[in-house]
Amino acid sequence: MIIVSKFWTNLFSFGKANAITIFPIIFLKYPFFKDNAELIRHERIHLRQALELGVLFFYCWYLIEFVVRFIYYRDFDKAYLNISFEREAYRCEDRWDYLSKRRIWAFWHYL
Repeated sequence: MIIVSKFWTNLFSFGKANAITIFPIIFLKYPFFKDNAELIRHERIHLRQALELGVLFFYCWYLIEFVVRFIYYRDFDKAYLNISFEREAYRCEDRWDYLSKRRIWAFWHYL
């Protein structure tokens, strides 16, 4: 399910993201992002990751990994971009067939 909500997108991303996935919903900041196939694919990769790990465990891991990387890099953007889940999603968002060919736990290769 995709919902356009600047409020929720800003709340969960501290105003930094154009889209965010809170299982099972993809929140987009603006309506025109519905036409951005790469952005939608990026968020759908996160949905798959959450299903594989279990939703609660996925978000706990995501947060812990962010905190560890933030301590290491001391930079919000670098920490975010180096989270294994984000690395997979950014590297594969331009591949239209990625989700149909993706192997289970593929994010593991991006740790």
